Amino acid sequence: MLVDNHNRRINYLRLAVTDRCNLRCNYCMPSEGIDFVKNDKLLTIGELSKISEVLVSQGIDKIRITGGEPFVRKDLMVLLRKLSTLDKLPDISVTTNATLIGPYIDELKALGIKNINVSLDAINRETFERITRRNQFDTVHNNLIRLITEGFNVRINFIVLEGQNEQDIVPILDLMKHYNVSVRFLEEMPFNGGSKNFSGIKWDYKAILEHISKSYSDFQKLESPPTSTSINYKIEGHKGTFGIIPSFSRTFCGSCNRLRVTATGDVITCLYGKPKANLRDVIRGENGVEEIKNVVLETIGNRAKTGFEAQAEHSKTIFENSMTSIGG
Repeated sequence: MLVDNHNRRINYLRLAVTDRCNLRCNYCMPSEGIDFVKNDKLLTIGELSKISEVLVSQGIDKIRITGGEPFVRKDLMVLLRKLSTLDKLPDISVTTNATLIGPYIDELKALGIKNINVSLDAINRETFERITRRNQFDTVHNNLIRLITEGFNVRINFIVLEGQNEQDIVPILDLMKHYNVSVRFLEEMPFNGGSKNFSGIKWDYKAILEHISKSYSDFQKLESPPTSTSINYKIEGHKGTFGIIPSFSRTFCGSCNRLRVTATGDVITCLYGKPKANLRDVIRGENGVEEIKNVVLETIGNRAKTGFEAQAEHSKTIFENSMTSIGG
């Protein structure tokens, strides 16, 4: 079992397989994109598999595959096939923009990987294309509906962006009322590749809930697991639920159970903090497996207590990071 220096059990790994993405969302990176890492600096599928196996042996029982966009990586399914064979890993999930997942849906179901988070910040075509800077609306919509109708556990992640998509908050709840889907609204975060600096946001979790309550007054708060990042609600008459994630306000730090490994092997103990170690050179060394264990134990033994404490480590450079490079 992995326990950090604040007595929090760490059992959830967010594993990034690439920093590349086929969309160019304006809250994530500048229009010209970012300098993506060269392939030889990325962890191979074999290395990602080995790191996962080691961490599962240490007590990780949930792995979420992230990016960038995971399905940009052509050999992703090789990793997922390997992970699905690990007896002590009951929960494998994927976060995707749903542009490239279509050809893999049948195999994902066959492997038992049915927890899929779809990043979708608009249900209006024009708004979607303005935010993503790409013409992929129909593909995303079709893949989303297929995932829902074929029985996947789908969560929609909707980042509320001031002046861009507030008008879609209530309509996406209207659209999803007949589906067993969780729509989760996230506060905007500062990881945009330096395209915007901000110290506060208009659409915090309280403002989002207040906005929803003007259209839906009849909803109740649900009891959520202690480690949940979302505050969850059920609207009367809706088949699914909605949640709000205070990703900028960071009210959930006290129960954080997450560890992040980026596509280049950086170990990140807090989304707002600096990398604490790198596993790429470690796993390529002679005593890779044992060294990975030691590095992980050392890093979780020196975690910041909150995201605000972690951010203080690099407050002047935090806005230079892009979400694609730190693994979501």
